[in-house]
Amino acid sequence: MRIVSVHEGVVPISSSIRNAWIDFSTMDCSIVALVSDVVRDGRPVVGYGFSSNGRYSAGDILRRRILPRLQAAPEGDLLDGAGELDPTRAWPVMMRNEKPGGHGERSVAVGVVDMALFDLAAKIAGQPLYRYLSERYGDGAPDDRVFVYAAGGYYAPGKGLRELQDEMRGFLDSGYRVVKMKIGGADLPEDLARIEAVLAVLDGDGSRLAVDVNGRFDLSTALAYGKAIEPYGLFWYEEVGDPLDYRLNAVLAEHYSGALATGENLFSVQDARNLLRYGGMRPDRDYLQFDPALSYGLTEYLRTQQVLAQHGWSSRRCIPHGGHQFSLHIAAALKLGGNESYPGEFQPTGGFADDAVVEDGHVRLTESPGIGFEAKADFYAVLRALHE
Repeated sequence: MRIVSVHEGVVPISSSIRNAWIDFSTMDCSIVALVSDVVRDGRPVVGYGFSSNGRYSAGDILRRRILPRLQAAPEGDLLDGAGELDPTRAWPVMMRNEKPGGHGERSVAVGVVDMALFDLAAKIAGQPLYRYLSERYGDGAPDDRVFVYAAGGYYAPGKGLRELQDEMRGFLDSGYRVVKMKIGGADLPEDLARIEAVLAVLDGDGSRLAVDVNGRFDLSTALAYGKAIEPYGLFWYEEVGDPLDYRLNAVLAEHYSGALATGENLFSVQDARNLLRYGGMRPDRDYLQFDPALSYGLTEYLRTQQVLAQHGWSSRRCIPHGGHQFSLHIAAALKLGGNESYPGEFQPTGGFADDAVVEDGHVRLTESPGIGFEAKADFYAVLRALHE
């Protein structure tokens, strides 16, 4: 097996929505197609990857550093002892001559290619990715369905309490049981009114509502909001301060008895280790949201899982950010706690297969080889055009 051509591009995923920190009016993401010399049904087998959402495209890093290294690597550097494609062997190739640290946009670029390599490897093996991963990195008995929650509740022009409630009712009607909304983009009284409006839709059950600050608060604001929302018994209170402000998170954990969640903007095993060491995260109730697509790919995420186990964390406390098919397969294979979902947002890249059905807050995996982008018609058309 060898990669005969590499194709990189950018796709817009812009939207009028905003959270407490950014709007998505110019959001885009990188896409990659790796064309192999393996032929099935008269066509070459192609691996696809993209860079999740929330970080901008990393095309310059891909074109100038990551992809040229992959293309220049001797054929055997990407293969295991049996001559099969091994995506984990590509990771040191892509990171060759890179200094430690700087886990920002570089991690996004590597993650895009890592995703495409795993898609390609699973397709060549003729397996859906979750079965491929479970046999090689799990216990061989993957979950057959994955818990998903509906992330929404963004601030948007003309979106009042009634519109917010209608959005949440739509999620429930679609099969979700847990929903998430944004806070921190308004003052505390307004946000409390928004939370209570959503709770009314949930029949007052706070355990079915998560709130997300997107890193906006300083410590005093974090504590004030925490005191105000603690009586609701929420599913979690997410990314309350800057992702690298471990002290803020630790102090908040001392005062807020409910579940905290963070990690979507930490991009390396070192960052994850520091969060566990210094961030006050509690393995009996809190959640870790590292997004494999943004954090150097699954290869790095496997290392992160080893660190979590060393610190006494169960994989079930991990619910990745991103709401995409790659993490859905990983969640099933590694027996994570679930996966995020963005119904209708960040198209064409976001979401699961077109025929995916949410039942009682869970999604079943498809049996298509690889990640299954081919079952997302609009996105597959974009990916196919990249190399055809």
